[in-house]
Amino acid sequence: MTKVKPYKDSDLGKKEQVTKMFDAISKEYDGLNRVISFGIDIKWRKKVIKIVASSQPEMVLDIATGTGDMAINLAETSAKKIIGLDISEGMLNVGKQKILKKGLENKIEMVVGDSENLPFENNTFDAITVGFGVRNFESLEKGLAEIYRVLKPKGVFVILETSVPTKTPFKQGYNLYTKSIMPIIGKLFSKDQSAYRYLSDSASVFPYGEALNNILREIGFINVTNKPQTFGVATIYTSSKK
Repeated sequence: MTKVKPYKDSDLGKKEQVTKMFDAISKEYDGLNRVISFGIDIKWRKKVIKIVASSQPEMVLDIATGTGDMAINLAETSAKKIIGLDISEGMLNVGKQKILKKGLENKIEMVVGDSENLPFENNTFDAITVGFGVRNFESLEKGLAEIYRVLKPKGVFVILETSVPTKTPFKQGYNLYTKSIMPIIGKLFSKDQSAYRYLSDSASVFPYGEALNNILREIGFINVTNKPQTFGVATIYTSSKK
């Protein structure tokens, strides 16, 4: 897998660059994300919540939680405790304000942490989610192995991630939008123009569909499935632990 970084002229590693990027765009991220996705990401997240809710979890971890949208939605499930983890303090600070406004501070805890070195004991969580975050892992396999470690046996793991449509004309339309239009929108609304170029570039090289399914199986996950969303521009992956 080709490793794409936000800042091509920087000597920092991908992890440090991703942290810097999300800190820079944290305050405008929610609004711009709604514009770029036409708000469809809300519908995708609801599908993830439905999958998690069916397992009736008590302890849930949302990795790469960003400004906490998924963590907040997870409060609709039976979960007694939800931890939202992210490497960017800037994104978490925005999320904390949203959680306070909704009165969920006793249920949701926001934690600064590295997805590839999770600060939790083995077999801690009944369910783990990652929404638009796995492609930002510096080492995909290491991050997934950490998730497997802290997930309880029979626990559910759900990924929501961008993917690339394979059918005409959706493939051509997707390429036009992500390579030409999305960076222009990002440039108009964001002070960090490299960020939205990175988000589209990283999506184009990230393994999706059966390729990601196979990586999950290699890590040890079972019952691996993937369901493309909205003509294949995103995919929901579900799996579990033996």
